[in-house]
Amino acid sequence: MDAQFWDERYRSRDQLFSGAPNGVLVTEVTDLPPGHALDVGCGEGGDAHWLARRGWRVTALDISPVALRRAAAGGADVADRVTWTPVDLTRTAPPAGAFDLVSAQYFPLPRQPDHTALRGLLDAVAPGGTLLVAGHDLADLPPDRESDLDPHDFYQPHDIAGLLDRDWTILVDETRPRTAPAPAGTHHTHDTVLRARRLR
Repeated sequence: MDAQFWDERYRSRDQLFSGAPNGVLVTEVTDLPPGHALDVGCGEGGDAHWLARRGWRVTALDISPVALRRAAAGGADVADRVTWTPVDLTRTAPPAGAFDLVSAQYFPLPRQPDHTALRGLLDAVAPGGTLLVAGHDLADLPPDRESDLDPHDFYQPHDIAGLLDRDWTILVDETRPRTAPAPAGTHHTHDTVLRARRLR
């Protein structure tokens, strides 16, 4: 799932995602005061645009230059509030302690024995800041599903919750019904959600 994989996936359709912000983000962030947000795996920019229009400054990361070009073109009204950044988070960590919100919505971060990439994301949350991670409930996957990718090879929100230390307080660690219909051709009816606040 490198840059070429994602570029080809985005090129396969004029628009891969709806353009609307993810429901978990809207539910969990609406009441937070705007600050500096990191949108991890921003895709075509729906979440970053929504955050910027609510007063956030956003650093939006994605491995796919195709996705980032689409995202920038779709957010001309908030161009001064969003920085679109190509990055492979398995190789490059974001700035430590720099963000009031780190949001990873359905982001496929591969598990690593030393958790280097994940720890880079956790370290990016400033003291007092919020970590928000949403995933698809793996129980929704059909038992006869065939795929080259095993979803268990990627971090799930509850896995991340188990790795947080006493510098964090967990506010939400649950499975809940989706607030919007699942993408066409998928079977996702529930989200898994982690929301945590960094204490120090």
